[in-house]
Amino acid sequence: MMNNTMTEYTEQSDIERIVMRRVQLIRVLRLIISTVVLAALTAIAALWGIGREVWVARVLENAPPNLDDLLNFYIAAFTNTNLAVQVLTLLTLASLIYLAFEIARLIIDIARSYRS
Repeated sequence: MMNNTMTEYTEQSDIERIVMRRVQLIRVLRLIISTVVLAALTAIAALWGIGREVWVARVLENAPPNLDDLLNFYIAAFTNTNLAVQVLTLLTLASLIYLAFEIARLIIDIARSYRS
């Protein structure tokens, strides 16, 4: 009698399996649709677009060796390129800033959970 009762509790019913399958699906969808993943994919796509429009290795080769002129060089390179590259550069920058903000927030949340 005791073995029968124990096996009844360890086996999942059809309803439990269906509910757990849906919970797992929701967890996967939340991961896929999250804003962090969207920002990362946006940054990757924008970087890919920049790579298609600009020969990045040549830009880096032409950069001045001293740090004083480096900012002026990149500003001039940005302003003298076409609109698509400018938009993709700003999109990449915004995505990376958002990702940094979200990672910092995650680290702060983890630190708070360890304190309590």
